[in-house]
Amino acid sequence: MTNPNRAEVIDQNFIQWVKSGNLPASHSHTTLQSSGMSSKTFMDIFESQMISRHLDLVARRLRARNLTYYTIGSSGHEGNAVHGSVFRINDMAFLHYRSGAFFIQRSKMLPAMDAVYDCLLSLSASAEDPISEGRHKVFGSVPLNIPPQTSTIASHLPKAVGAAISVGRARDMKIQGPIPHDGLVLCSFGDASSNHATAQAAINTAALCCFQGLPVPLVFVCEDNGIGISVPTPGGWIASNYSQRPGLRYMACDGLSIVDSYRVSREVEEITRRTRQPTFLHMRTVRLLGHAGSDVESTYRSFDQIEATERQDPLLHSARTALENGLISGEELVKLYQSIRARVDEAGEKAALRPKLKTAADVMRCIVPPKGLRPSMPIPDNETRQTKLGDRIRGAGQRFHFARLHNMGLADILLQYPNTLLFGEDVAKKGGVYNVTAGLLDLFGPRRVFNSHLDETSILGNAIGMAHNGFLPIPEIQFLAYFHNAEDQIRGEAATLSFFSSGKYQNPMIVRIAGLAYQKGFGGHFHNDNSLNVFRDIPGLVVACPSNGADAVKMFRQCVRLAHEDGRVVVFVEPIALYMTKDLHKDGDGDWQFPYPELTEEIKLGDVTTYGDGKDVAIITYGNGYYLSRQAEAILKSQHGINARVIDLHWILPLAEDAILKAIKGCKTVLVVEECRKTGSLSEQIVTMLVERLSPLPPIKVNAAEDSFIPLGATATVTLPSRESIVESAVQVVSRIKK
Repeated sequence: MTNPNRAEVIDQNFIQWVKSGNLPASHSHTTLQSSGMSSKTFMDIFESQMISRHLDLVARRLRARNLTYYTIGSSGHEGNAVHGSVFRINDMAFLHYRSGAFFIQRSKMLPAMDAVYDCLLSLSASAEDPISEGRHKVFGSVPLNIPPQTSTIASHLPKAVGAAISVGRARDMKIQGPIPHDGLVLCSFGDASSNHATAQAAINTAALCCFQGLPVPLVFVCEDNGIGISVPTPGGWIASNYSQRPGLRYMACDGLSIVDSYRVSREVEEITRRTRQPTFLHMRTVRLLGHAGSDVESTYRSFDQIEATERQDPLLHSARTALENGLISGEELVKLYQSIRARVDEAGEKAALRPKLKTAADVMRCIVPPKGLRPSMPIPDNETRQTKLGDRIRGAGQRFHFARLHNMGLADILLQYPNTLLFGEDVAKKGGVYNVTAGLLDLFGPRRVFNSHLDETSILGNAIGMAHNGFLPIPEIQFLAYFHNAEDQIRGEAATLSFFSSGKYQNPMIVRIAGLAYQKGFGGHFHNDNSLNVFRDIPGLVVACPSNGADAVKMFRQCVRLAHEDGRVVVFVEPIALYMTKDLHKDGDGDWQFPYPELTEEIKLGDVTTYGDGKDVAIITYGNGYYLSRQAEAILKSQHGINARVIDLHWILPLAEDAILKAIKGCKTVLVVEECRKTGSLSEQIVTMLVERLSPLPPIKVNAAEDSFIPLGATATVTLPSRESIVESAVQVVSRIKK
């Protein structure tokens, strides 16, 4: 009664039911005539639907021969081909993984593009795939304005919101990105994904911005097939959940009907482009062939349910409309369907034989984007700086603490790079929790320095989207622990984009994060997170951690250069406890205040700084650890006769191994001072590197934080390295030589 190969079933059903005229009834009152769609446009979109279907079918057949590797198809969602026709090619699209028909239809705007072959190269993981070079099956294309998404579960929605917000800002600031100033952003996703916290964050942000009067020219397309893998979406939930939200226009269409989808989508496109307000387009679809090739749908749905769904195949509905309107005969339609099959099959056989990535170097080639993507920005002249920055420019000899120097540095960056945006919770009028951004709003205005609502997912996601449209975002996460709420926006989205687009797309950004411990117990563990592991295993990421204000300025200049010129994603960790620190050895000495660096000074990625030339012990550290080690160095020399050399790493990721080895050369022992928790800490990586690369191996000791959260009050620092414990550790490791 049933055939386990449902792909063959729906394929044969289409042919048999078209021949017999046994086609499903329409659920929509929209006709071809009332839709505003021409017969030519209808058949063009219908062709894209059939191409998308045959891509799904050939993927399954080739998978059975181990020639393709991805079987999440678009079957049942082919109605999204309409959007490939209605929206402009320069309306940036962040697509759901069931968007094959959209991709095929939009590609028709570029006649020289062979989207069928490109999709098949991607399905077969060929190194000749023009977007990902076989690293993943994605719908992505630079000329089609489709940044590639992987197996998205709503993680792309926040950046779609950011891209949409950036359109009006680009117009006002005369920034010309890939999205025109009257452009839209399109973002598609499934009904199950709409329940994800990331989707809720994005939709809330779009609605909130609209509620506040900010332009958000964005179309959310929820392709509702009623099920998430095996879990049904309650009937009526999507409409009930999204139809009454303030700041969000709700419209719905029958995704099984090309004519109804076309009519509603044209209205959505016109209204959204004119009003610059977000629209939620609810597109009702079905899901055919299960979630993916590995999904045995019969384990959770009855055959009656499966067959009833297959009866609502959108291709059958399109066939009914075509036949009823005399656009094609049944015999001609079957011939067209089978000719498309032959074309797709032939391309599939060819694509399956194309070269694959072979080596680790091949795979990793584009984790880091190509260098020199954009030219350097000139440093403003003194007259321009004086006019814009005024009393922020200080003369030689004046010394300042970290927060003040960093503030001055940020002002120079905003002046030098006119496409920079500085934003986050409280950064504008308040100037941030620690006044690091104080006064920048007055200097550069609310289009460039602005507050975000309390949602780290949206802060980072919006930054990614803004970067897609020509901006250089500098988002702030208020405390390091807060980053965990949104870490997938960096791990799963920003840092992977170059990898999955073979370097064709990048997310240039510098994420400022106030963090680490030593705040004398303020706020407990949620404001004193002493672990950087959340960043350290993300390929391609740059992580910087300065220990003083002058270095912060010089390192931040390098970070901005890396983002602007090379498209890098950078995390800039600012030790909170050092923001206002002025003294080093004793009260009033002012030794942790520094002059503002010359405008040309930078600390390059991979550079370390060495203090002292002692050979008894090399202390390798960073951040607060460097500050404490400098104190310990003086005590070791005066009280123990031990001459130490202190190395400030500056860069947590990538670890500057060669520079470290050069800096410790000639030292008899090594002490690693790690303010983060010992398990999984940077100290483990450093010690491993020393063991692998040094022969003979000197005595090594680690002084790291205990594997503990940070408590409140007087005991806040008892689990952390201290000046005294660093001295003790250095004495211990040096004593091994004396023995």
